[in-house]
Amino acid sequence: MTGWIVINGFMVSPKFQEIYQMFVDAFGRRNISLEIKTNADILLEINQKIQKEADFILFWDKDVRLAKHLEQQGFRLFNQADSIEACDDKGLTAILLENSGIEMPRTIVAPMTYPSIGYSSLNFADKIIKRLNFPIIVKESRGSFGQQVYLAETKSELLQLISKIVPNSMIFQQFISSSFGKDVRIYVIGDEVVASVARRGKEGDFRANVTNGGRMIPFEVSSEMKTIALKAAKCLNLDYAGIDILFGPNNKPILCEVNSNAHFKNLYNATGINLSEKLADHILKKLK
Repeated sequence: MTGWIVINGFMVSPKFQEIYQMFVDAFGRRNISLEIKTNADILLEINQKIQKEADFILFWDKDVRLAKHLEQQGFRLFNQADSIEACDDKGLTAILLENSGIEMPRTIVAPMTYPSIGYSSLNFADKIIKRLNFPIIVKESRGSFGQQVYLAETKSELLQLISKIVPNSMIFQQFISSSFGKDVRIYVIGDEVVASVARRGKEGDFRANVTNGGRMIPFEVSSEMKTIALKAAKCLNLDYAGIDILFGPNNKPILCEVNSNAHFKNLYNATGINLSEKLADHILKKLK
C-alpha cells in the first residue's frame, strides 16, 4: 500500500517540514510508503486524469479545489474536501453547526460584496454594535494561527477593521471576556479525543495561539468539553481535527473554532504525544 501526503508548495518552514517527516516515518513503521506531494506538483488540470499511484491521500492543505478534483478521480482523502472547506471558512463553520446544539459565541457573518465594489456603505456596522456590544471580535473567514483575528473596542476601530479586511469575507463575534488570552485545544481522531492542552497567550494578548508567543500545557478536559469536540468533528465529518474551546462564564465551555489540519508540533513538544502515529492507525483502519 502506498499513499501521498499533499502539502502546500508555497508555505515552507522547518516546523512544517518536521511534521511531514513525522508522517512519513509513522507510515514507514507500518510498511506503508508515504510520498510528499505539493499542490504545485500535482497541478490541477480539468478533464485530465491523474495516474492513481496512491491508495489514499493525507490532504494536509486547504487547496479545496484540488481536494475536490482528486476525490472526483477516485482518491480517498483524509480529511475529505467538504470537511476541509467547512473548516476553512469560519462563517461556513458556524452555519453548519448552528443546529447542532453546540454553544458558540453570538456570531454575525458579514454581508458579501464584490472585489471591485467593496462596501459602499458601512451602515450595517450599527446593527453589529447593537447586537454584540463592545468589545467585538473580528475574524477574517480564512485565517490561521490567530493572525487574522482582531479586537475592536470602539466604533472607529470596528470600521477601520472592516475597511481593512474587505473584500475578504469576515465574521463578527461576541467577546468572551472570561476566556481572555486562554482556551483549550482538543485533538480528535475518528470518534476519539486523543490529546488536549490548555493554551495561554502572551501577556496582554486576548488570543491564545502559541504561534503568536503563547504557551501550551497539558490539560485534562471535562466530559462536557469532550462532548462538544466529538460532536463538532462528527457534524463536519472530520477524520482529524483540532477543536478550540473557550472558557465561558462559570467555566462553561463554548466552541471557538474547528481546524481541519491543526498542526501538532507544539503539542509534541509540550506533551510528547505524536499524533502522526494515531492518525496513521486511524487511516489504515478506515481503509480496511
